[in-house]
Amino acid sequence: MSTEIVAERLLSAADSADPDRAARLAFRAFVALSRTADSHQMLPFLARARKAHDAVRSPRTELIHCTLAGTAATRAGLADGPDYLDKALRIFDQNAFGDDPVLVECALTAALTLMRPQEARRFAPLVAALDLAPLDRARLLALIGAGDAWAGNLVRGQAELREAVRLAALCDSLDVQAEATSWLAKCDALRGDLDEAADHLDQARELAARVGSAWVARHLPECTVALAFARGDHDAWVGLLELVVATDAGVTAGLQHEHRWELATHHALAGRPGLAATLLADVADPPASWPGGPVLPAWRAWILDPDSPATAAALTAALGRLTRPIERLLAARVAWLLGAHHGRSGRRGEAARLLEQASAGYARAGAAGLLALVLKDLRLLGGRPPTTGPGGAGPAGTDPPPAPAFPVAAGRPALTDAEARVAAAIADGLSNREAAQRLFVSVKTIEFHLGNIFRKLGVRNRTELAARRARTG
Repeated sequence: MSTEIVAERLLSAADSADPDRAARLAFRAFVALSRTADSHQMLPFLARARKAHDAVRSPRTELIHCTLAGTAATRAGLADGPDYLDKALRIFDQNAFGDDPVLVECALTAALTLMRPQEARRFAPLVAALDLAPLDRARLLALIGAGDAWAGNLVRGQAELREAVRLAALCDSLDVQAEATSWLAKCDALRGDLDEAADHLDQARELAARVGSAWVARHLPECTVALAFARGDHDAWVGLLELVVATDAGVTAGLQHEHRWELATHHALAGRPGLAATLLADVADPPASWPGGPVLPAWRAWILDPDSPATAAALTAALGRLTRPIERLLAARVAWLLGAHHGRSGRRGEAARLLEQASAGYARAGAAGLLALVLKDLRLLGGRPPTTGPGGAGPAGTDPPPAPAFPVAAGRPALTDAEARVAAAIADGLSNREAAQRLFVSVKTIEFHLGNIFRKLGVRNRTELAARRARTG
């Protein structure tokens, strides 16, 4: 049955129910529609819950009203959403409502909407003790699993999401199954289970289409970004990042700044500082309370001048301020970016420290897929080629290792790092397409750099470039 029809029936039943039951029916209607509806469709539930609360003014109805008001406002981008949600959690804690499944779901929804995924863990014992129908358990397990994974406990989160998907499938609840499967796909990718991630992405797309889920469709691109990254498919990753930045995906998870900063980093390290600066222009840093907020200003400064020792030192120092569970994966990622860049610049000691910090962070989170990519950079730092990856390429999201320098004649500008890497690849005998694959860039980028390389080195073709390489060692 359509989730809209289910929600309409629940709201209709609420019209003739007593205030307490009416509030519960309004919340159940919200739950039925929350995985398929856009934010503006949440408003009728808010009105019903407010009406029920005004009639009886009990802690139970107030908790439901605050949860719906806060969730609807947050999804609509209104400023008062967090205040309602904070109040909902206070009411839940003050009244020991842990034996009431509806109110447990309210509080869990409030915690995740506030982007406090680490709080999901405290609801797990309550859910385990409740006598729940399989569908209710599936829905609550999906929330807890998403919270655990989001808070950097990918092993537990993956297990809980798998169980949520299994229960939802048994109940033939396509909307719950679609949501949980989409979250599971991202978790699989970060864990390194790439085939499973791809299968779950396909399933989530199909399930979302069968129920017409605007909610799931909105965050599916985030999942595909994670899979492309974990696969090392650099071109796909960049294209998908451009999509999520353009559509402001990641708002509900607090990731929209991280996506934009990642894309700007890619352009900066690929020798396109203008594009990087444009992406960051007119986008204010979020408050420090935002996930990743303590590091984003320093990350911005480093993107705009990645070769400056001062910006690198400031970003390294800011890493120490990423202390919340929700920031575990970001802390590892920024350490990885910095470490890889230090390695390309020949600063081996600092590179080793930061790359080990990144690998430890990913190991702690259970992000085996990302850990495998960081280990490639560690192997390269130690003088050993990576054990996997096309043409000895570096991991997704980072530039490959530094190429040997090509001396230029006096008075001519030196090759940039990006040009030196392209020159080395071409001198190794690679075609433009093969060089693009090795360096995780487009063929057009190779062609662009080649023109500059030939001009700066005073060579006319690839043969002369290879000969120059042979003469200089």
